[in-house]
Amino acid sequence: MRNLASLVFTAGLAFLLLVIAAQLGFGEPPMRVGGAILEQAPAEVGAANIVTAVLLGYRGIDTLGELSILFAAATATGLVLVRGRKDCGHGTSDPPGGFILRTGADLLFPLLLVVGFYIILHGHLTPGGGFQGGVILAAAFFVLVLARPGADGSGGTSHTAIAFIEGLAGAGFIAIGLWSLWDGGEFLAPLLGKGVMGELLSAGTLPLLSLAVGLKVGAELAGLMTQLAEQPAGPQHPHPQAEDRGS
Repeated sequence: MRNLASLVFTAGLAFLLLVIAAQLGFGEPPMRVGGAILEQAPAEVGAANIVTAVLLGYRGIDTLGELSILFAAATATGLVLVRGRKDCGHGTSDPPGGFILRTGADLLFPLLLVVGFYIILHGHLTPGGGFQGGVILAAAFFVLVLARPGADGSGGTSHTAIAFIEGLAGAGFIAIGLWSLWDGGEFLAPLLGKGVMGELLSAGTLPLLSLAVGLKVGAELAGLMTQLAEQPAGPQHPHPQAEDRGS
């Protein structure tokens, strides 16, 4: 009966999708809002990258919701990992990497920081933005954790500094939105003028919003990955043959 019910459900879902697809005109994309945004966004926002204009302008409240979900997920995971570390004890830390790994980490760290901030600050001009650049910033710090885990596995990364940057970035994002409301516009509507499209100082407050998103995403992921690296190793059990030989 359970297999029959699954089969009926699958057949019904397939029939529903076929009916919906049959009502769509072949070769005629049902994109209406997207077409209007493509026509009006350059003049209204001044951003060469329309995706950034949508994420931080037209649907900025949705982006704030995505940041809230990421914050809740990272916080819940961090609480679970901290509790597990307290229950299991610190254990033995991983030894530092070899010379090649440590030297490569020292060379990659500033390079990844530059690339991450470049992608964040140019998100309104080229493909990229706060989410993509924030991941690169988090990877820069995690490279150091892999090369030099340290006694606690954090690689010298300060959780206090990460939490401060994360909170400051989130507060800055919301403050810019409230500034837009106070100025008589909509929440997160671009301010400070559109500027000349294609230049770095353009698209109003969109670069500031992208910077806030990048710092928040980078801090959250860096803190989460550091928490994972700080987890103690499992208990070391002697090999059964070694016990037999000792006995």
